[in-house]
Amino acid sequence: MFGLFGGGNDLQLDPKELKKRIDAGEELILLDVREDWEHSRVKIPGAKHIPLGQLNRVLGDIHKEATVVVYCHHGARSLQACMAMKKAGYEKVQNLKGGIDAYAIHVDPSLPRY
Repeated sequence: MFGLFGGGNDLQLDPKELKKRIDAGEELILLDVREDWEHSRVKIPGAKHIPLGQLNRVLGDIHKEATVVVYCHHGARSLQACMAMKKAGYEKVQNLKGGIDAYAIHVDPSLPRY
């Protein structure tokens, strides 16, 4: 399910599927890799905020067995983060397709967009 390294379909998670997993109470880590100013503007409740530039320094704080869903504004930075995490041995990591912007459009229109 999480096997491809290079951005394949199993690495990409649709915003509506993320919402279903959250609502079902699935144990996962939401990881926001945007900059501080972006995170302060809008966030998915419960997300852990680690800007992409700081990720390598704190990767050890995230259990390798955890299911991690990474997001940014549109999905490019979070895909970089996912690939770095895969390289570091994280197997259950997925990129939120379209980032928080797609989440706001398709799941929670009350979230501000920028």
